[in-house]
Amino acid sequence: MTDDADSAPRTDADADGDTAAVGRDEGAVDDGRAEDAVAFADLSLPQRVFVAAVQNPTRGVAILGLLAFAFSFYIAFWLAFPRIAALASVVGAVLVALVALVYVASDRMAT
Repeated sequence: MTDDADSAPRTDADADGDTAAVGRDEGAVDDGRAEDAVAFADLSLPQRVFVAAVQNPTRGVAILGLLAFAFSFYIAFWLAFPRIAALASVVGAVLVALVALVYVASDRMAT
């Protein structure tokens, strides 16, 4: 077990008793992957969701469970009040279309 809190370079005592910094960082691995790394900001929205799900799968499963629970309530809403549910669905579809339009327009303005 190592303590990474001390990030100072290691020193070795030479023959005179002085300390000299070791020229290489022992914690660094130079395998050429640093240039290939992709910034999180460069990822698309589905790629970001995938990265988040891989980093914390328990949260992803919990969110899927909540979405399934919400969908079951949506189905029950349609069965109990079909006219109100239809109106709510149309309003929701219009809002989703507006959000998609703003997303596409802002993406084209940025490039």
